[in-house]
Amino acid sequence: MAEIQSPLPGVFYRSPSPDKDPFVQDGDPVETGQVIGLIEVMKQFSEVRSDAAGTLRAFEVADGDMVNPGDVIAVVAES
Repeated sequence: MAEIQSPLPGVFYRSPSPDKDPFVQDGDPVETGQVIGLIEVMKQFSEVRSDAAGTLRAFEVADGDMVNPGDVIAVVAES
């Protein structure tokens, strides 16, 4: 299992905007480098990318939750 951690503090979002579908959902396949969400810091958005290829097991934070550097955002079962 690989843990995807927050690189910075801010608000985590699972989709590019409120009216768009999430980047990925639990159970979806993910590739190394694939965007799984965004972190907003003072109106600037930074992409959160998967560090591993496999299946997204679960998000550890909810959409709109605050995260800090090092917090686990999601878990990937590596393939």
